[in-house]
Amino acid sequence: MVAIIGTALHWSDVLVLLLYFLLILGFGVWSSCKNRGSVGGYFLAGRSMHFIPVGASLFASNIGSGHFIGLAGSGASSGIAVAGFEIGAIHWLMVLGWLFVPVYMRAEVFTMPQYIKMRYGGERIRVYLTCLALMLSIFTKISVDLYSGAIFLQQALNWNLYGSVIALILLAAFFTVGGFDLGGLTAVIWTDFIQTVIMVVSAFILMIISFVRVGGMQQIRNLFPYAVAYTTLHNTTECGVPNENYFSLIRSFDADLPWFGIFFGNGVASIWYWSCDQVIVQRTLAAKNLTHARAGCLVAGMLKFLPLFLMVFPGMIARILFPDEIGCADPDVCYEVCHSRNGCNDIAYPLLVLRLMPHAIRGLTLACMIAALMSSLTSIFNSSSTIFTIDIWQRFRRNAHDWELMIVGRVFVMILVGISILWIPIIRASQGARLFDYIQAVSSFLAPPVTACYLLGVLWKRINEEGAFWGLISGLFVGMIRFIWEYSYTAMPCQPGHLDKRPS
Repeated sequence: MVAIIGTALHWSDVLVLLLYFLLILGFGVWSSCKNRGSVGGYFLAGRSMHFIPVGASLFASNIGSGHFIGLAGSGASSGIAVAGFEIGAIHWLMVLGWLFVPVYMRAEVFTMPQYIKMRYGGERIRVYLTCLALMLSIFTKISVDLYSGAIFLQQALNWNLYGSVIALILLAAFFTVGGFDLGGLTAVIWTDFIQTVIMVVSAFILMIISFVRVGGMQQIRNLFPYAVAYTTLHNTTECGVPNENYFSLIRSFDADLPWFGIFFGNGVASIWYWSCDQVIVQRTLAAKNLTHARAGCLVAGMLKFLPLFLMVFPGMIARILFPDEIGCADPDVCYEVCHSRNGCNDIAYPLLVLRLMPHAIRGLTLACMIAALMSSLTSIFNSSSTIFTIDIWQRFRRNAHDWELMIVGRVFVMILVGISILWIPIIRASQGARLFDYIQAVSSFLAPPVTACYLLGVLWKRINEEGAFWGLISGLFVGMIRFIWEYSYTAMPCQPGHLDKRPS
């Protein structure tokens, strides 16, 4: 029997949360006094950042609440193979530091579309990539972070999902528009550094408590195959039964997460994410020189080993400790547990926090989740506003003052948030039980032509603007067909007698 601490927030939890907010707000106001007088200072932190905050910001911008929810949920569902995405990112960070960053720094650009215009000439590729980058921010970043953060608040406070989303938006707006975003990228990077420390420390505490509670690594191997709900035990279906390769990081070609697909097939989307995406590349461009940018990539690479232990293993432990909830297979039971008929894997991490963590430390872990969400959202907001103001707004207002660009950037962030909220029901209906699957799928549908455009642009002098543009258009056409096809159908719950009628 698992000893469960009351899930209601204690006064000490609330106190820790308030102290956290005051710390972050104060730090943001302090850092906003630096590098705020120009567009270069606002959007690239005056190109003066040390490698440690650069590496921490790369990690924090990548690890949002979607990772805590999604990686733990995939670990609870399928085992450790999902960590291959995190470990595989290490060598793509090296590609960023040693192949792409030197080119970007020599070009002295603010944004990735700026580089594309410089490399290929013309305007149509730059406009295309700007619009696609903003679309990907909506589909794979803002909406995912809001949804995953809302899952956590829903479990912690028993709020309605969309009420939780509104609360998160107000909180993000408080910090982003009214708080540390006043200092632009300088404030964002330094805040990322503080929040990375908070994330790692609190997640490490929960990991230790979880391992002690379950009895260690060997007990995870022994107990995970039997972590099934009582409804599964009383029927003959395989719904809700853990993956038989749960402790295998390298799986066969016909498995759910084949090693070849993770390390090579996913590499196409990974090159886009780590080397061509504005949110990530902007951090390295803020480094004081190339050496610090590369060292920042190394720091982020070392930190990418942590999710296996801080998120995936705790997700597996949550299923062992709470099999009737995490491992539910009956759609009606799942709906009672987590308001989703497709499964409840993604509540694994919130349940651990709320049921195992002692008071005050639980508040620190809640702060960790909010830190992950705020860090990710503020990074996306800053980078998206950079792209819009410099690559689109200045096309129409070539003589716009710096203050005008900063105001326009903040207004545009509000528009992005509104569109992202409208997309949340699609995420909930299609991949609610495996959030991390959704993130990887959308990137794989839309990112490959962008990867080809950047990679060939850096490595092959003969590629020209016309070939690059039509390659991007044809790639987007194929990817959008797959994207629309995938999310036109709702994922079917695993239930005896119910056939999945979606196209294979």
